[in-house]
Amino acid sequence: MANEAEKKSKTSENSMKITVSRNGPYIVTGRVPLIVSEIHSDEEGYCINWQEIKRYPLKEKYALCRCGHSGNKPFCDGTHTKIHFDGTEKGDYESFSEGAIVVSGPVLTLKDNKHLCVHAEFCLRAGGIWKLIKRSDYPEARDIAIEEAYNCPSGRLVIIDSTTGEKIEPEFEKSIVVVEYPSRNEQGPLWVRGGIPVESADGRKYEIRNRVTLCRCGKSENKPFCDGSHFER
Repeated sequence: MANEAEKKSKTSENSMKITVSRNGPYIVTGRVPLIVSEIHSDEEGYCINWQEIKRYPLKEKYALCRCGHSGNKPFCDGTHTKIHFDGTEKGDYESFSEGAIVVSGPVLTLKDNKHLCVHAEFCLRAGGIWKLIKRSDYPEARDIAIEEAYNCPSGRLVIIDSTTGEKIEPEFEKSIVVVEYPSRNEQGPLWVRGGIPVESADGRKYEIRNRVTLCRCGKSENKPFCDGSHFER
């Protein structure tokens, strides 16, 4: 029975997909868990962790707002048709590594694709991840650097073991997280976790990655991906 349940679970995971509709919402299929999580800060104001605050009931299919004007967020309510939302996709199809710079340290190496930044700001604590990488032969610096990269929702920051060349990545439940940042009164992107495929309106597939962030404010110049345009200082 256990093997049968595992097979069903695997089949369900393999059917998960996000399709970008033309000038409309994200169509999510395959019973993808939908979660709301908040970014929390420490006493000094640095972003430090995530707190899950809600899970929606599982559905085989649902539509998530992409224009930023739905009255039923995070779900689409058809407002995109009334406001004539231009959701033209401008996101490129190059791989993560093609756009990444490499920062080398004694124990850890960082791949940093700044193009994907969504300003979640987990990377600033303890001097910033870039300095921590340079000091990664110290256990505390190593651990904090890994923690900061893990919390980066867009996957802009990817840690590599300098000795083995292997990625050090968090293991995620395949899911979509609606990002909220209460202390900044900010609604962030849709954080797609665990390698769920994202397909463009014309049927092309974007690179599958463990961490991806999709725009839900409608302002990004890198649609369907978030470019941090929701962020206001």
